Amino acid sequence: MKLKIALLCGGYSGEDEVSYKSAAFVEESLDSERYDVYKIKILPREWFYENAEGFIYTIDKNDFSLTISGNKIQFDLIFVMIHGSPGENGLLQGYFEMLGLPYTSCDSLTSSLTMNKAYTKAVLRGISDMYLANSVQLFEQDQEGAVEIIENKLRLPIFVKPNGGGSSIGMSKVDKAEGIKAAVDLAFNTENTGRQVLVEEFVSGREFSVGVYRFKDSVQVLPATEVITDRDFFDYKAKYIAGLTQEITPAEINEEQVERMERIVKEIYLKLNCKGLVRIDFFFEHKTDNFYFIEINTIPGQTKTSFIPQQIRATGKTERAFYTEWIESSLLSFATKD
Repeated sequence: MKLKIALLCGGYSGEDEVSYKSAAFVEESLDSERYDVYKIKILPREWFYENAEGFIYTIDKNDFSLTISGNKIQFDLIFVMIHGSPGENGLLQGYFEMLGLPYTSCDSLTSSLTMNKAYTKAVLRGISDMYLANSVQLFEQDQEGAVEIIENKLRLPIFVKPNGGGSSIGMSKVDKAEGIKAAVDLAFNTENTGRQVLVEEFVSGREFSVGVYRFKDSVQVLPATEVITDRDFFDYKAKYIAGLTQEITPAEINEEQVERMERIVKEIYLKLNCKGLVRIDFFFEHKTDNFYFIEINTIPGQTKTSFIPQQIRATGKTERAFYTEWIESSLLSFATKD
C-alpha cells in the first residue's frame, strides 16, 4: 500500500514563492509508485488541499487530516517544504510533535534555535577549526543607538541582516559609516523573528554551501557548491535571478579542505541535534584558508536549480532516490525515538 505524504508549502513569510517552487519540484520527483502525495497549502487564514479539478478541501487541525468524498485521509508522513514561518521556525514541528505525526525536518527546538542566527553561533562556538566573524546582536531597544554600538565594537565593512528569516531578505553590506543607520533600519523593519538584528564583520573568502543529512544512523555530507557572484554579496537577487551567480558543483577544493569541511559540518549537525536534511553555508577565508561558519538552513530550497538538487546529482543519485532515502530515514527516526 502506498504511503500518504502531506507535502507542505506556502507559509506566512515573504519566502512563500520559493516554497511553492520547491514543493512543485519535490512533488514531481517523488516516487509515485511508493507515495500518494497531497500538496497542502499552509496560509495564515486557511490550511487546505486543492485537487487537480480545483476542488478545495480544508485540513482538520484537530488531527491534521482531510476528508474527501466522505473518506478521511490521515497522513503517514509530513514533508515540510515551507521556508520561514511556520515551517522553518519550529511552530509546525511543535504542532506535529503534539499530534504524534512524523515529519522530514529538524525538531521544534532545533528549528526554533537555528532561525536565530546569533543564538545558533553561540551554541556552535568552540568547534575545533571552525571560526566565526566578529559580531554584534541588536535587540529592539538597541535600534536608536545602533550606530554607536556598531562603531565601538566592529570594523567596517560589515554585513547587517535580520537575525531571523532567510533568502538574504533585508540584508545589506555596509562599507562606510554613513550607511549603517539605513542598513540597521532596513533589517529591523524586515519581517523576521523577534525583531533582532545581527551585524557581522566582513570576511573575505570563497563562499560555499553544502548539504548534510542523516541516513539511518550515519551523518552524510553531499558535495559542496561554490558560489561566485559579481554582486557585493549573495543577496536575494543573486540567489533567484538567473545569470547573476555562478554555482560550481562539486566545488573545486582540495582533499584537505574536503576532509576539514566534512568533519566540521558533521559536528555542526550533531551539536545542533539536526534531523533530516540541512544546508550549511561557510567561507574559506582568502588569507588563512580558515573555515568560517555563516549560517544553517533547516529547510533548504528544492527547486531544480537549488544547491541541494545540484549536489544530489553530483553524487550520481537521482532526486527520486534521494527523497526516498530521506522519507525512509525520517520514518525510521520517528519509529525509534525515545
